Amino acid sequence: MPAVKMYTTAVCPYCVRAKQILKSKGVDQIEEIRIDTDSAQRDHMMQITGRRTVPQIFIGQTHVGGCDDLMALDAKGALLPLLQAD
Repeated sequence: MPAVKMYTTAVCPYCVRAKQILKSKGVDQIEEIRIDTDSAQRDHMMQITGRRTVPQIFIGQTHVGGCDDLMALDAKGALLPLLQAD
């Protein structure tokens, strides 16, 4: 399973939901990068994604996007294959 990385903040219901979805698909380890406590990480996230909102989710080298993007990927059956690739 490829590494999963998520840019998050302390109080973010979309981050919580995204983690629940990923865990339900068998992801047991998520690298969380808190952008509310590290402005350099916020700047880096915005530079690599072009987005300001959290969560921003990466599966391996693939930028999935936010929680809505993750749910859409799951709804079309593309999330599990991405998680199973390596």
